[in-house]
Amino acid sequence: MMMMMMIKTQPLWLILITYIGIFITLKRVISLLKWVFITFIRSSKNLKSYGSWAIITGATDGIGKAFAIQLAEKGLNLILVGRNSNKLQTVSNEIQLSSPGTKIKRVVFDFSGDISAGVAGVEEAVKGLDVGILINNVGITYPAARYFHEVEESVWMNIVRVNLEGTTKVTRAVLKGMVDRKRGAIVNIGSGAAIVVPSHPLYAIYAATKAYVDQLSRCLYVEYKHLGIDVQCQVPLYVATQMVSKAASIEKSSMFIPTADDYARAGVRRIGYEYRCTPYWAHSLQWCFASLLSDHILNAWRLAVVTRRRRDSISTHHLSSS
Repeated sequence: MMMMMMIKTQPLWLILITYIGIFITLKRVISLLKWVFITFIRSSKNLKSYGSWAIITGATDGIGKAFAIQLAEKGLNLILVGRNSNKLQTVSNEIQLSSPGTKIKRVVFDFSGDISAGVAGVEEAVKGLDVGILINNVGITYPAARYFHEVEESVWMNIVRVNLEGTTKVTRAVLKGMVDRKRGAIVNIGSGAAIVVPSHPLYAIYAATKAYVDQLSRCLYVEYKHLGIDVQCQVPLYVATQMVSKAASIEKSSMFIPTADDYARAGVRRIGYEYRCTPYWAHSLQWCFASLLSDHILNAWRLAVVTRRRRDSISTHHLSSS
């Protein structure tokens, strides 16, 4: 009774502000609890329910290799796609040592070369197999930070061919069988450069191709969900891989820069759920912090970082040439 009397004596505007504050606080608490559940508690799906085989592009290094190892440990047979036959053989041997019962097929496919011939090889490899999971991991970026007008046409056309055309055509080749079986999961590896930050200056073509991958994933998620096919874009930030080491001068892992194995372990747990996700917990925290900042601040920060990176790469090149 005393509380009701106190509320009645308060101005209406103060009561409204109080209720709005309670609502906002409650909403944020619920969001936090949801994040904790999804990131640390929710169990992964039974990936073998999609099919007994998984195909991974860019499987000889970094995230692709790590995904292959994780999926083999889940009991899936593998189709490994990469441009270097010796590396494919080495990865196959390594996986069969740790997961002896795994059947492995290898497809030599240089995404920067003849896409049609490579896709034909993929189509031949998946023929007659119960391929349930596709990991579209292959991707490349600039050799160094460069303004758009400085990037040679052969370089940016190669990025478009690998990141955009290759991903699209491999997806189409594998998707046909999933439609017939009415089950499957497709994971496209995107990038924080296209989604987490409003721009990625001096890597414009790379960011644009990854934005394409994100939108393609989102549309296919809607198109094929009713057929039992789950399409997802995973959005990593920096991962300690060879490509990141060259592009961003990152030599080792840290709390916010996981190893490829740590990223893939988190990535496998998220397969089949949301159409877009950032599997590694520290990356999702970084995304949350970035969302609190204005586009102007984020753009200025990214431009400062990559401009310094460009200056350092040019200085290093001049020193090595002299």
